[in-house]
Amino acid sequence: MHNDKLALIMAFLAILGYLLAMKFSARKFEAWPIHRLLLFSSGVAVGVQALAGPVAMHAHHSFVFHMIGHLLLGMIAPLLIALSRPVTLLLRALPQKRGQTVSRLFRSMYARFLIHPVTAAVLNIGGLWVLYTTSLYQYMHQANWVSFLVHAHVFAAGYLFTMAMLYTDPVPYRKSYLFRAFVFVGALAGHGILSKYLYANPPIGVEAAAAQEGAVLMYYGGDLVDLILIVLLCWQWYQTAAPDHKLSASKAAE
Repeated sequence: MHNDKLALIMAFLAILGYLLAMKFSARKFEAWPIHRLLLFSSGVAVGVQALAGPVAMHAHHSFVFHMIGHLLLGMIAPLLIALSRPVTLLLRALPQKRGQTVSRLFRSMYARFLIHPVTAAVLNIGGLWVLYTTSLYQYMHQANWVSFLVHAHVFAAGYLFTMAMLYTDPVPYRKSYLFRAFVFVGALAGHGILSKYLYANPPIGVEAAAAQEGAVLMYYGGDLVDLILIVLLCWQWYQTAAPDHKLSASKAAE
């Protein structure tokens, strides 16, 4: 119950912060699109389901519900929030000097390393391999602080990976679409292989039948979200390569 309240408070503060950023942004720029607020709010609402409520409660005893929480917190919520462009909104809302400070942070070597597609993929998929093939999965249900760290990593890694693939916010040192596509294929394979591994090798403390149900959900549910990512990445790639886009870019250069 205590964890439920904390999760709900964090969700409320996140949406409130986004609303305030919209207000401050509107003082200097045109109004921030409402659909992005809806995307952000939906992402927060989806993510909090893995931390509070029935899904979170049953996840302590059911590997299937745990996997539902993983899909919500680690894949769907990061995608929705990334599409809401929170970093862009933050830069618009902050005073000029503070905005420049934040921009320098995003251009730092540390940020450059984290947002690199390979790093983001390793943190995202590699983290799942560590969680399910070691005793970490068992520990997260025994200690609240371990559970908190695991959930924080799952969301952060999912968000970083989504950002590294789609670049919905300003990102310096961008990699090409071809490079990101190759990394995405590798990450997709790693996620699929892990699903099949869990089907045959249940995590510590998980019964075989439950592991098989959870692995199937992970495989097909993950593929569905990944399909959306693929469509978005290909659409961005198409828009960049379209003749109209190239003509506009050449005119701007003149």
